[in-house]
Amino acid sequence: MEKSPHAKLARLAIEEYIRNGRIIDVPDDTPSELTENRAGVFVTLHKYGNLRGCIGTFIPTQRNIAEEIIRNAIAAATEDPRFPPVRESELPELEISVDVLSEPEEVEDIEELDPKKYGIIVESGFKRGLLLPDIEGVDTVDDQIEIAKRKAGIYPGEPIKIYKFTVTRHY
Repeated sequence: MEKSPHAKLARLAIEEYIRNGRIIDVPDDTPSELTENRAGVFVTLHKYGNLRGCIGTFIPTQRNIAEEIIRNAIAAATEDPRFPPVRESELPELEISVDVLSEPEEVEDIEELDPKKYGIIVESGFKRGLLLPDIEGVDTVDDQIEIAKRKAGIYPGEPIKIYKFTVTRHY
């Protein structure tokens, strides 16, 4: 199903790591858009339509998008605390998407938000929760903020800052 260079790279990284325990280098034929730019990246795995893993970074931690994809793809397959690590037998069943994030910008008024268009980061002190946009079942801004707060462990009444970002989703 995956066709984009982003998703192909994520699949290659996951398969090599699961089968051989090896972290791949960025392939020579990787498009320059992935090797010359930096951005936060989320890699999401689905199996039979159900979430199977999702790990990402909202600001870049690697030298380029390609390295960010490799690191987060392996982490989504092996380190998401909600799921056991992906087994080799599951590899053919995985559907992989890669979200490249825009730079987060602080929200002055929640009227700026739209859960279908923007992801959000909710922050209180050192606690931070992120929710990607256009998630099934998240239909209102209030739902989006509440879920992000829960993910961060932010209690009702704690002061928060909200940041929004867009994603470009690649399959």
